[in-house]
Amino acid sequence: MIAEPYQRATRATSYDAIVVGSGIGGLATAALLARYGRKRVVVLERHYTLGGYTHVFHRPGYEWDVGVHYIGDVHPGSMLRSIFDHLTDGRLQWADMGLVYDRFVIGDEEFALPKGRENLRRALEARFPAERRAIEAYFDLVARVIRSTQLFFMEKAIPAPLAAVAGRLLRWPFLRLARRTTRDVLESLTGDQRLIGVLTGQWGDYGLPPGESSFAIHALVTNHYFDGAYYPIGGASRIAETIVPGIVAAGGQALVNAEVAEIVIENGRATGVRMAADGAIIRAPLVISDAGVANTLGRLLPEDARVRIGAMEALRTVRPSIAHLCLYVGLTGTAEQIGLPRANLWIYPSADHDATYTAMTNGAETLPFAYISFPSAKDPDFARRHPGRSTIDILTAVPYEPFAAWETRRWKKRGADYEAMKERLAGQLLDMLYAHVPQARGRVATAELSTPLTTRHFANYATGELYGLEHTPQRFEQRWLRPRTKIPGLFLTGQDVVTCGVAGALMGGVVSASNILGTNLLARLTAPPPPRAPEVLDATERPPDAISSAA
Repeated sequence: MIAEPYQRATRATSYDAIVVGSGIGGLATAALLARYGRKRVVVLERHYTLGGYTHVFHRPGYEWDVGVHYIGDVHPGSMLRSIFDHLTDGRLQWADMGLVYDRFVIGDEEFALPKGRENLRRALEARFPAERRAIEAYFDLVARVIRSTQLFFMEKAIPAPLAAVAGRLLRWPFLRLARRTTRDVLESLTGDQRLIGVLTGQWGDYGLPPGESSFAIHALVTNHYFDGAYYPIGGASRIAETIVPGIVAAGGQALVNAEVAEIVIENGRATGVRMAADGAIIRAPLVISDAGVANTLGRLLPEDARVRIGAMEALRTVRPSIAHLCLYVGLTGTAEQIGLPRANLWIYPSADHDATYTAMTNGAETLPFAYISFPSAKDPDFARRHPGRSTIDILTAVPYEPFAAWETRRWKKRGADYEAMKERLAGQLLDMLYAHVPQARGRVATAELSTPLTTRHFANYATGELYGLEHTPQRFEQRWLRPRTKIPGLFLTGQDVVTCGVAGALMGGVVSASNILGTNLLARLTAPPPPRAPEVLDATERPPDAISSAA
């Protein structure tokens, strides 16, 4: 067992560090403090399962990921793969999604994103031959952002006195493009709106259309997938399952059903947390929050501490990201039998993503787009765990406001009007599925819709936000979005420190742990990992090598 329920666990009276929240940023921070700082860390998760957006949920015969739909840049030899190998002792295995990882259906046209930077460049030039120069310039600008990224985030990890001296020089190369919107940058290269629509077809991966998103987040996300996409073998839950043992081996714990009511501040510094269930105080000289900036500064801090550090004024400089719907579909028959693809499917009504987004935020009845993911086709171990079954996730972006009327009602007890709305929305998403994946018709055994209120209930994001803070140009200007807060002993980690997604939140963990330990952990994490220790598997697991060979 990698996690224990808070009420039944035997806890220490104090720890070296407390991590609030078990998303990938929190788990990475805890694991790095345990491995490289020899610290005894307790991870406190309010949900009944670990992992944040990397967890899975089950229904009889099925399981679905809630946030891990594909991950890029984990091919052998990559920096991200090396970090995962260090954190998991190489136990987390990856399945390659193949030559095509995303397909865009934009109006009546389709475009496939092939694996490999040069393959993608050639595919774009073949479809848009008159735009060769613009396409070449686009790839150059993406590369310019990537080259400047490490310095920008390094500035968040170095000590404050050094950042005060060198910070501007470290930030400037990145901010030159981060301060511009994606549309502004792309329209400086081309007037072909179809090409811009294709280049920004993954905007749902960071939650803002080209007219509002920073070009930096666009470049980071698209570059992330240039070398293809992967899926964790054994499902998204393997991420937590392979990281937590390192925390426990160092004397730490991971506790679920462990909601934190307040961060304890004594003599101006963080000294622990007060638990919601019983009011008990757990003490540590380090408190690291993976609960999101808005939750940490706006809710978990005592009011006098919020006032003293100007927390609410800082929070007014950023906004929460968009909310979403997800229809979790279970089918009879395997992915192979049905013919489900591994590549994700993005369906848009037009190439004008800004118009689509504006209509959605203004309350249009039709859904703005659909993103269809096929996790059971991506995971070569799924058929062993759930024989004769397969799964599909269908997502779309929605504003939170239409759901706010039910926010005070309990989960599963929100009334007939709410259930009727869910049924209507689920029907729209199923119609999109059948229109573009007709072989799924007649195979659907179960379909369950999550709304922004579901995210609010389980992830504790006030407006059901999917990506923490919005990735606007203004967001990257905020120097206070860094691990070390104005309260001694209190640190931030996760996607709000760096960027969204599994990779962004993971790097948030690396940056936070580096800041806390006062060392450049990235240099250690990109070195070859030590030999893997022998693993004791429970009866439900296959040896990782056997799973890998099935990929």
